Amino acid sequence: MSETKTWTGGCHCGRIRFETEMVLENLKTCNCSYCQKRGSIMGFVPQSAFRLLSGEDGHSEYLFNRKAIHHTFCPTCGIGAYSYGTAPNGAAMVAVNVRCLDGVDAAALKPTLIDGKSL
Repeated sequence: MSETKTWTGGCHCGRIRFETEMVLENLKTCNCSYCQKRGSIMGFVPQSAFRLLSGEDGHSEYLFNRKAIHHTFCPTCGIGAYSYGTAPNGAAMVAVNVRCLDGVDAAALKPTLIDGKSL
């Protein structure tokens, strides 16, 4: 099993930067109408394991359907580096788009599919 590592990441233009502690395991993709078009690979972390380094005052958000997940994106370059909301157990969580982590080869990852289309 991999160990927890501190990763940095952000959007394409650098306006949004963050740091997170996570293991690159149990990654997910989703086939809902939004995620399918967005193309992210998500790693879920507790909010306490995620720190926004820059861009808090500069990101935009998109909410749809039940409006439970705040899908953030950079208004300059359009990249969605993370989303946040509440996990089923009530804990605050962040879904990190691991494609936005520095130094990660997304082609080497093996995410599993969440059937969001059926939810």
